[in-house]
Amino acid sequence: MSTAQSGTPRPAFGSAVEDEERVELLPPGAVVDLAAARRESGIDDVLERLDTELVGLAPVKTRIAEVAALLLVDRVRERYGIVATRPTLHMCFTGNPGTGKTTVALRMADLLHRLGYVRRGHLVSVTRDDLVGEYVGHTAPKTKDVIKRAMGGVLFIDEAYYLYKVENDRDYGSESIEILLQVMESNRDDLVVILAGYADRMDTFFAANPGMQSRIAHHVTFPDFTVTELEQIAVGMTGELSYGLSDQARVVLREYLERRVGQPWFANARSVRNAMERARLRQARRLVARADPMVDLAALTTIEPEDLLASRVFGDDAAGKTVRSG
Repeated sequence: MSTAQSGTPRPAFGSAVEDEERVELLPPGAVVDLAAARRESGIDDVLERLDTELVGLAPVKTRIAEVAALLLVDRVRERYGIVATRPTLHMCFTGNPGTGKTTVALRMADLLHRLGYVRRGHLVSVTRDDLVGEYVGHTAPKTKDVIKRAMGGVLFIDEAYYLYKVENDRDYGSESIEILLQVMESNRDDLVVILAGYADRMDTFFAANPGMQSRIAHHVTFPDFTVTELEQIAVGMTGELSYGLSDQARVVLREYLERRVGQPWFANARSVRNAMERARLRQARRLVARADPMVDLAALTTIEPEDLLASRVFGDDAAGKTVRSG
C-alpha cells in the first residue's frame, strides 16, 4: 500500500477555511468573476501539471477538466445560498496497464482538495492484498485500517475486480466490499474512492456488485497510447535522466515500439520505461567494454541504435539490420 501527498493546499470555496469564517452570502444581483474564482482555487495549476506529466489522453484530461469546472461552479453557487446535494465523486478508471490511471488519481486528489471537497488531498493506493485478510476476522480490520488512512483524501483501489472472486462464494473479499459500500455512502463527504482495472473485468465486477455500480458517478476510460505518443514518452523519460537518442536511434526506437505494442504483456508507458532502462544498461556496458576507454559527454549521454537493437523484440533481425537515418 502506498500513500502519496498532493500539492500545496489552497483555500477554496466551501472549504473548511471558509466554513470557519462564515463568508457572507451574496445578494441575487451580485456578479462573480469565475476567472478569478478559478485562479483562486488553483485548479489550473493541477490541470497544467497533469497535461505536462502525461502525453496524450485527451479524453481523460477533458473529463477531469469538466469535473473541475462543475465543482467550481457548485462552490460559486453556494455563495448565493443555493444548497444542493453534494455530488457523488466516486470514480472508476478503466484501461490497460501503464496508461496513467494512478497519476490521474493523484492529481484528482489534489484537485478535490483545492476545491474544498476533501480535507487533506492525499492518495492512498491499494490492491486486494491490502484490504482482504487470509482468515476469518482478518478482513474487516485490514479494510477499516486502509479506510482510516484514506479519510480526508482519495482511496485508489487498483485491479479492484480481484476483490470479488465469483468462483469462491466463501472468499473474504465480499466482506471488504460490504465495508467499502457502507463507507462510500455514509462518508462520501470525507472520502472519494476510485476503482481501477481492465474494462471488461470491471464490467463483470459491477454486474456482480450492483451496489458498487450505483455508487460510482464517473466512469473514465483511459485509451492506449499511440506509437507516436509512446515515442514522445520514451524521449521524455530519457531526457529527464539527461540522456538523448541519436537520429538513428530514434528510427530504431520507432520500429521497436511498432513491434512491441503487438506483443504479449505490453503495458504502455510502463513497458516504455522498462525498455529505456534496459537501453541505458546496454549503453553503459557498451561504453565500459570499448577498446578506447576515453569518453566525452556526448558518448555518456547518447543512446545509440545498438543499445536498442539488442532487445529481444528484434530477435534475429538485429544482427543484420541496417539503420537508416532520418
